Amino acid sequence: MRGMAKHLSKGKLLRSLRVGILRRIYTRPNREQLLDLIKRLHPQDTDKRLIRIGGNQDGGYLIPDDLEGIEACFSPGVGDKSTFEFECAERGMKIFMADASVEKPGIDHPQFSFQKKYVGASRKKDFITLKDWMESVEIRSDSDLLLQMDIEGFEYEVLNATPDSHLSRFRVIVVEFHGMTNVGLPYFFQRYSKAFEKLLAHHTCVHIHPNNCCGVELVLGLEIPAVAEFTFLRTDRILHEKPVDLFPNPLDVDCVETKSIKLPEVWYR
Repeated sequence: MRGMAKHLSKGKLLRSLRVGILRRIYTRPNREQLLDLIKRLHPQDTDKRLIRIGGNQDGGYLIPDDLEGIEACFSPGVGDKSTFEFECAERGMKIFMADASVEKPGIDHPQFSFQKKYVGASRKKDFITLKDWMESVEIRSDSDLLLQMDIEGFEYEVLNATPDSHLSRFRVIVVEFHGMTNVGLPYFFQRYSKAFEKLLAHHTCVHIHPNNCCGVELVLGLEIPAVAEFTFLRTDRILHEKPVDLFPNPLDVDCVETKSIKLPEVWYR
């Protein structure tokens, strides 16, 4: 009995330690922590003007006019138009696309290379990692790349699983972030903030466009768009910068035909 009691006591102690560790890891963020993250993401107006690639509505993005010399575009998540990828291909880039939910891109181009795979945090049946994908294709080891990612919420785990050595290969990164209104929840704050911190290690945010598909909600007293497109430029490409103080950009277009929404001021002021 005493041995069993000792065993149970040890079990309770281990469970208590695990719970304590989890509570420390997943502590609910406060308003100041969330505001600090948002301020670090304030878009910067740089010496590289923004241009629109991909046409109007969903699938078009604002990116820096700094594309010369980019060898390839990686595009996980394939839509029915692929106009962004098409325009990049017309500029001479190799286009690598991946999505297990479709049979092929909606349009063709000689520069397109498609894999029927999801991009995720680890390799399994229908998944590849961004790192393995980059290492499996024929590109120069020293060339700059472009990443355009719209994968319905998996973007956080993909970014968190990708080594800095690989993320820093991308001169321009465009990501549509989903489920952002969950950022006030403990687990999600850690997951989201880690992904943004990884991007900010080598890149600077130059544009944010809230997707008007899903609106804006108050989280810890701060206005958070549920879905937003972020554009990042690698910091070593920037000669000078200053905060952007006016949104929307004249080149911004609503993603869907519903009520327009504006980027809340807390995201840039």
